[in-house]
Amino acid sequence: MTRRNRWASFVPAGYSGSLAVLIAGPLLAPGYLLLRDAVSTPRSYMTDSALGLGDAAPRAVPQDAMLATLSPIVDGGLIVKTILLVALWAAGYGAAVLARELLQVSTGPQLVAVTVALWNPYVAERVLQGHWSLLTGYAALPWTALAAYRIRIRGRWVSGSDAGARGGAVGAWGALAGCFAAAGLTPTGALLAGGTAVVLVGRRSVLGTLVLLSAASAPWLAAAALSGAGTASSDPAGIAAFAARAEPALGTLGSLVGLGGIWNADSVPASRTTPLALIATALLLIVVVIGLRTTAGIKTSTNGHANAQSTPPTSTARVDESDTGTATNPSKHPEIGKITVATSGDKAARAGDRIDRESLRVRRGLLILAAFAVVLPALGATSWGMSGLEWLVAHVPGAGLLRDTQKYVALAMPAYALCAAAGCRAVAMRFAANSAATKKPARSPGMALTAMVFIALLVLPLFDMAWGVDGALKPVHYPVGWQRVAERIDGPGDVAVLPGGMFRKFPYSGKVAVLDPAPRMLPRDVLQTGELPVHGRTVAGEGARAREVETALLHGDSARRLAQLGVGWVLVERTTPGPLGESKTTLAQLDSVYTDDQLALYRVPETTDKGAHSAYRAIAYVAHILWAALLVGGLLLAAILRPPRENG
Repeated sequence: MTRRNRWASFVPAGYSGSLAVLIAGPLLAPGYLLLRDAVSTPRSYMTDSALGLGDAAPRAVPQDAMLATLSPIVDGGLIVKTILLVALWAAGYGAAVLARELLQVSTGPQLVAVTVALWNPYVAERVLQGHWSLLTGYAALPWTALAAYRIRIRGRWVSGSDAGARGGAVGAWGALAGCFAAAGLTPTGALLAGGTAVVLVGRRSVLGTLVLLSAASAPWLAAAALSGAGTASSDPAGIAAFAARAEPALGTLGSLVGLGGIWNADSVPASRTTPLALIATALLLIVVVIGLRTTAGIKTSTNGHANAQSTPPTSTARVDESDTGTATNPSKHPEIGKITVATSGDKAARAGDRIDRESLRVRRGLLILAAFAVVLPALGATSWGMSGLEWLVAHVPGAGLLRDTQKYVALAMPAYALCAAAGCRAVAMRFAANSAATKKPARSPGMALTAMVFIALLVLPLFDMAWGVDGALKPVHYPVGWQRVAERIDGPGDVAVLPGGMFRKFPYSGKVAVLDPAPRMLPRDVLQTGELPVHGRTVAGEGARAREVETALLHGDSARRLAQLGVGWVLVERTTPGPLGESKTTLAQLDSVYTDDQLALYRVPETTDKGAHSAYRAIAYVAHILWAALLVGGLLLAAILRPPRENG
């Protein structure tokens, strides 16, 4: 790789990092992420709930176990902030690498792909909702597509006698394993990456892909089976509560096409509540549609009919030297070096043609995924679509993963990024061709200027995404009482928390309701009902024992009753609103252990421990170790056995 090309490869990475910092920059300050569903704490503990063995569905597996493992070594808040920043960077840079490898575009279009991947409503909404671990699944999508593409070209065309070729194939499978594990911080992320890979990897590799996906998903699959949550149905009320939402002047379909439409109207940038939402969506679609034909491999012949093509169109007018070579030139396809073919003449050209065809299949697969990612959530928001989903979650175990259908709009991002990159190149080359024809090359805008215009069109209508989505994303500081309470919980039994409910409004947490940090702050399992207040209604959770305990507290039942239910401790969070009922009657029967102006901790005498069976814990540990091995080992293999272009 020449010095110029090596420098050019660093530019998209640096630009992606800059956008990531611009979005999440406030988190660089000291403190902890505590915003709606996002909860980071100084330290987490390896409780049964962290392993997914509580009576609630294992939605935060394996992320909670990972934090419990690492936070005794590195501050838990720093871990979460680092993962979020790295995920944002990886999403943008992955889109650039995908565009470079599938379309052979130069730096300018790659920067446009980065912008599409990062500066969009989906990222803003999920940041505001606190879905930091879901964004790791989002970030894995372009890398998953890239790994699937490399598996296709190496798995199908590589001779088994070539050690270098075998190494490239192993590296591609390692990359896929790492992508699955990174995306699999949450079950939804695993489904996103798994669905992408299954569509793209090719029929011959589907079985291996499914095996790898199952291994990467082992923590939450094992937890669902062992805890019984995998056999439980979900509340059908969650379908309407979490359905995709129409934004101003767009309707539901228009919102989803624009990568927006999250169910929570409070988790959107202010600009998306104004006519700017319509403008931003229109500009995004224009940018995407311009490059759609090129990405799909369709060109228009001189008679006006559409023809299929396997390579991105080129122009006789010079725009950028990296964009003017033919697609069958071996220097444009470093993958040919991993294939056992002659490196000259017709054989090299045929190898390039094969790679181009695989690139086309992957690009078209991504476009199909994007169409389904938009259309299906829109159908799910219709009355009959909601009826079908309600039946599904009520009768099919695990179908509750489908209730927030807007999450799956993430699948459209790689295709959008490719189309935007292709569109940027097409516009620049069209102007260059016109300038050459009229002998006025000075009027050609050039690739860099075209890319700048595209980026401005994408960024400006969503201007308030900058700096923590207009300051909403900022770290908080916990009172010292939390640490003192954690130190005093040194006996058997789970923890019940008052006031009732899972969401809190602390003086230090800001204006919006946040998830109770107690389950991640305390060394014993904290009982939570899983009930979610949405749009004035309550969506029931799976925590049957937690509901029973909460009812007993609010009704003022005896300490003996709490002990029978396995409660060893009661924590009162004194500065947040919520129902207390007749709990004073119960608390008067307990032993006071710690009290300050924020928190009060009580011990329940003679409690009975209701923890998970030791064999279940052992199985859960093995599943998490397998996941960690795939994450670390897969990424190491991918780094060591990179293709020649990246090795430089």
